[in-house]
Amino acid sequence: MKITKVEAIPFSIPYVHPLKFASGEVYTAEHILVRVHGEDGVIGSAEAPPRPYTYGETQDGIKALVEKIFAPAIVGLDVFDREKIHAKLNRTVGNPCAKGAVDIAIWDVIGKVLKMPVTKLLGGYTDHMRVSHMVGFDDPAKMVEVAQSFKETYGISTFKVKVGRRPYSLDVAVCRALRKHFGDTVDLYIDGNRGWSATEAARALRDMDDLDLLMAEELNPADDVMGRRWLVKQMKIPFYADESVSRPAEVTRELLDGSTTAISIKTARTGYTFSQRVYFQCESLGIENYMGNQIDGQVGTLSSLVFGAAYKGTSDKAGEFSNFLDMSDDLLAEPLKIKDGILKIRDLPGTGVVIDEDKLARYRKDK
Repeated sequence: MKITKVEAIPFSIPYVHPLKFASGEVYTAEHILVRVHGEDGVIGSAEAPPRPYTYGETQDGIKALVEKIFAPAIVGLDVFDREKIHAKLNRTVGNPCAKGAVDIAIWDVIGKVLKMPVTKLLGGYTDHMRVSHMVGFDDPAKMVEVAQSFKETYGISTFKVKVGRRPYSLDVAVCRALRKHFGDTVDLYIDGNRGWSATEAARALRDMDDLDLLMAEELNPADDVMGRRWLVKQMKIPFYADESVSRPAEVTRELLDGSTTAISIKTARTGYTFSQRVYFQCESLGIENYMGNQIDGQVGTLSSLVFGAAYKGTSDKAGEFSNFLDMSDDLLAEPLKIKDGILKIRDLPGTGVVIDEDKLARYRKDK
C-alpha cells in the first residue's frame, strides 16, 4: 500500500476552560490534522498539537514541514516500510509533534489495510484505561471545585496538579486543599513544567511530604544538570521526565545521568514507532511510565489511548485522557465518552479515528 498524498490541515477550536501552567497558557487549540492517503482511498488521520513553549513547533511550521519536506520524501513509499519512512523523516532534526502525527497516521492506514485495530497490532493488552485529569493554575477553592466536578460527572479519581508558581507556597496550598477535601478517595500527583529551581522544588516537596503524592514531573529544568540530579537523588517519590525526553536517546541520557527515575510517554511527540522504543526501553530497565497528554483534542486523545491500552505497563496507571473536555468542540464524528473514570478504545480497523467532515470544514483555517 503506497502513500499517495500527505495533508496537514490547520484547525482552530476555542477552549471553554483555558489551561494555565508554568511554561505557558492555552486558550485555543491551534492544531494540525495530518492525513496520510494510501492507494484505494484509504486515509489515516492523526493530530499534531504545536507547543512552541515546549518543543518550538508552531501550527504554521508543522504545516510547512509536513507538506513541503515530509510529503515529497515519503509519497510513493509503502506504508509497511516504516524504517525507510523514518529514515526520511529523521533527516530533519527536532519537530517531534510533526513526526509523531505522520507516524500515527501511517499506523492508522496500516490498521485499515489489515482490517485490524492498531491496539492489537501494537500489543493488544486491554481495551480500556483509567483516566487522569490535569488541573491548571487557579486558587485552591476553584481547583477543588473543578476536581470535584470531574469526579462527580466522569468518575475520575486521579488528578495531575499543575505546579511551578512562585512563591511555591501557592501550589502547596492547592495540593493541601485537594487532599483535605478528597481525603484518600483520589490519587494526586504534580507537574512543574520546569517552573521551579531545584531548591524550590525540594522545599515544596518537603512541605507536601504528608500528602501522599503518587509522583512528580519536570519540577525544574533538565538543563539545570547538577540541580536536577541533586533533586532526584533525595526524592521519596518517583520523578517523571516528560518534555525533557522527546526522543529515546534522551530517555537513555536522563536515566543514566540520574536525572529521572520514571518516564512519561506521549504519542503526540513520539508517535507509535518511537513510543514503542521508549516503552520497551523502560520495560527492560524496570522503569515505570504512564501516558501523558499534550492538551490533545479527541483525535490525539484516542490515538494516545490506543497505544496505552496495548501494553500492561502503560495501562497499569491512569492515563491523561480528559483535557479535550475543556474544548468547546472537536473533530471526531462520535465524541469520546468517559464513564466511571474509564475510556475505551473503539473496535474499528486502524486507530478508530473517524473525522466529522462538517466540523473539519467549519474549524479548518486554510479554506
